[in-house]
Amino acid sequence: MTTTDRGARRTSPAPGVFIALMILVGLNLRPALSSLAPLLPRIEDDSGLPMLAIGALTTLPVLCLGLFAPSAPWLSRRLGPERTLSLALLVLATGLGLRGLAAPIWLFAGTLLVGAGIGIAGTLLPALVKRELPDSADLMTGVYTMALCLGGALGAGLSIPLAEVLGGWATALTSWAALAVIGLIAWQTLMPAPPGRPPAVPRRGDTRALLRQPLAWQVTLYMGCQSSLAYIVFGWLPTLLVERGYDEVEAGWMTGGSVMLQLGAALSAPWLARLGRDQRPALLLVLGMIGGGLWILLMGPIEWRWYGVALLGFGQGGGFSLALSLIVLRTADARLAGKLSSMVQGMGYTLAALGPLGVGVMLELDLGLAAISLALVAITAVATGFALLAGRNRRLTRDEHDRLIVR
Repeated sequence: MTTTDRGARRTSPAPGVFIALMILVGLNLRPALSSLAPLLPRIEDDSGLPMLAIGALTTLPVLCLGLFAPSAPWLSRRLGPERTLSLALLVLATGLGLRGLAAPIWLFAGTLLVGAGIGIAGTLLPALVKRELPDSADLMTGVYTMALCLGGALGAGLSIPLAEVLGGWATALTSWAALAVIGLIAWQTLMPAPPGRPPAVPRRGDTRALLRQPLAWQVTLYMGCQSSLAYIVFGWLPTLLVERGYDEVEAGWMTGGSVMLQLGAALSAPWLARLGRDQRPALLLVLGMIGGGLWILLMGPIEWRWYGVALLGFGQGGGFSLALSLIVLRTADARLAGKLSSMVQGMGYTLAALGPLGVGVMLELDLGLAAISLALVAITAVATGFALLAGRNRRLTRDEHDRLIVR
């Protein structure tokens, strides 16, 4: 890739350096979400917030992912993708710091900033991967997803121990700002950026054209459904497990163990997807594991619980990795990948926010685990329908008249 292709970027990091930076940034994009769920009972007791407000606290960051993701291409055009990612990490670190002030207003304000930072950074990274490593973008997306899963596992598993060691839930939530600051310093130091303002990029009608493409909507709606399940797990699984009869510590470790098991699936799912002509078999496999794992944990025999943890972990790691892989596999170049990433993550996460909110409402209405389990299975079934469409071997590209088409 030439310097002209990259705009004002004069140098590019070595592939190994970029991969290391990608992993470090990825590690930061889930602890802010997964560290909250195990601490919700303590936050509820200390703050006096009702269950609906607690539910809004789990929904707000996911909603912000969707609301702020579309701003990533706009910021990237004006600041450059490198500086925009630095800004996102700074916003994330600030939000984590505000959550440590413990008062409800700062808890919600910090959570809003957390969602904004993650939404912008998560939207930029698939396009950066496509630009820096175009020949292996899908496999590198698996590596990036593995980093996301590791960060999520650390957040879920360490929340209670950190709260015990550091003297409270507020300090435990704030402690993750240190990782964001480390990521920001490393990105600023090692990722070359243009010395001045990036050159103006002619605006093209990619966004409107994408909205007219069924393939773009199929990828978006698959992302929304599987992300809804993922954020229900991040936001409510410990609470649901406590409702089932597990104690707080075991529920936290079961959630953390499930997220930790996502690592292997996140890395291997793109390789599995390459074995066939399209991604439908791999998508069906991971969605079946998600549905089975959720049913075992919430309704199945207690002695099967660790099988449920394993199925859910492998399924969700593979499902999210494949969702991000579809963004690069269904586009012909980095620019289209960035536009599709903005649509998929913006609209997909906005849709996904309904999941944690819905579970919170169902808990407030005391509808029981059976009704919640049925709702989760229904979301999995809808995700399967969109996966069968999005998984076909097709790609968004441009024809000789510069029109967006599918081939």
